[in-house]
Amino acid sequence: MVSRGALRAHLVGFGLAGVVGTSRETSLRSYRAFAARDPRVTLGLVPESSWGERELIALMAARCGVSGDPADRAGADVIDPELTLCALDAFAERLAEVAGAGAPVMFGTGHPHRLLGFYAGLADALSAAGCPVLTPAQGRCVDITTRFGVRKYNLEYVRGVALLCEPGGRESGRELGAHSHSPLPVRVALQAAAEDGGPFPELLVGDHGWVCGAGQLGIGAIGLADTDDPALFVGEAEGRISVVVPVDDAVRSAYYRPLTRYVLNRACLSQ
Repeated sequence: MVSRGALRAHLVGFGLAGVVGTSRETSLRSYRAFAARDPRVTLGLVPESSWGERELIALMAARCGVSGDPADRAGADVIDPELTLCALDAFAERLAEVAGAGAPVMFGTGHPHRLLGFYAGLADALSAAGCPVLTPAQGRCVDITTRFGVRKYNLEYVRGVALLCEPGGRESGRELGAHSHSPLPVRVALQAAAEDGGPFPELLVGDHGWVCGAGQLGIGAIGLADTDDPALFVGEAEGRISVVVPVDDAVRSAYYRPLTRYVLNRACLSQ
């Protein structure tokens, strides 16, 4: 069991909250891009309200704990660990509801090298609780437009968690999984589920375009987001994403293990 106090110390001590690795400059650049409706930053979400840079700064200050001063333009960003803990509690509550109903769930990540273990631990626990962990469109090709042109990836599942990998990645020995912000993978997966006659997930758990893409389509979604991911927090503010946990999403994968244990304990899903 991980106590709230111990987890708070862990969050701050290992840079998941408190002073984080994401810079203020990077976050502000994302806010400006979101305000301009850059699809690389909106992540599949179509905002219902007008969100300018100042409105986004105010939102992120309230939801993450970053500086709310628009004149603050440089330095390291900050996440309030109390906001992270409260969001983790709400995250766990949503998992407990789904587990209690034995409802189908789906997991997807654009940060497989960092967050795969976190999601896989949750998927294992929900599967043990009787929730079907869905894996639609296994092996399906997904074309992602990047600044270098269109790149082809395959949709794969590792321990029940969806991710993108380059074709032939396993055979070539390359590390499995590609970093992605795109909502296309979740759209492909949900379309495949529709073609197969369901079921659809009652809840999608993930990050980046997985969460925003699902929320935009009316699928219940919860996830993790860094200070430069305003789309998820906008989706939460507008009611299309249930819970967003503010946390640095690029620290070592092992540092997320206490979060898994804390969430499973709070959700009464500890194995």
